[in-house]
Amino acid sequence: MSTPRNPVVVIPARMASTRLPNKPLADICGEPMIVQVWRRATEAGIGPVLVACAEQEIADAVTAAGGIAVLTDPDLPSGSDRVHQALQTFDPEGKFDAVVNVQGDLPTIDAADIRAVFDPLADPNVDIATLAAEIKRDEERTNPNVVKAVAAFGTGRVARALYFTRATAPYGDGPLYHHIGLYTYRRAALDRFVSLPPAELEQREKLEQLRALENGMVIAVALVDGVPLGVDTQEDLERAREVLGA
Repeated sequence: MSTPRNPVVVIPARMASTRLPNKPLADICGEPMIVQVWRRATEAGIGPVLVACAEQEIADAVTAAGGIAVLTDPDLPSGSDRVHQALQTFDPEGKFDAVVNVQGDLPTIDAADIRAVFDPLADPNVDIATLAAEIKRDEERTNPNVVKAVAAFGTGRVARALYFTRATAPYGDGPLYHHIGLYTYRRAALDRFVSLPPAELEQREKLEQLRALENGMVIAVALVDGVPLGVDTQEDLERAREVLGA
């Protein structure tokens, strides 16, 4: 394997959200949130950007802004499955050899961070790449909602993922790393990943990426400088409006 030469970006989106109903269509500075995310992904300049939509309303918003929308089965169990189905629909011949999965609730994400999650695939041994940032706030070290990436970076910016956990890990003095749920998959790795059954540690930790590690797939983690704002609540939405309206 070599560095993918024809990548595509896919943003999975669905309306179901218990804390912020109709989240993808929430207005941020005159545009739906999903359109703001699509713009950030386009600015990354990696390749074409698709939005994998569970509902027609999201597709309509994306196409009205000039983007590409692909409808997917609303009953798919995860964003990874949605990305895979959209890619199969859009590119059944397999011309795109890698896919960058950007979450649909990151309207303020830096385009440089999206590019950073693609770069580790320059290593032919890497199947999947993701991001992490050093935890700076003490309360996050013990917060189970802050997923930790366990990796030995040394003085570098990319390392192999050894584990992901909601626990405080690793033990002892030293930095802890906040996992950021953006992923790049080699096309064959994504095909394999979605074909695998849920794994034991995945179900225990409720972390999908552990399925890949349990099945011997190699995940690389790239360090970035901060955690992007994820919009899950009305307060998050107001903050995103402030950031993009500044």
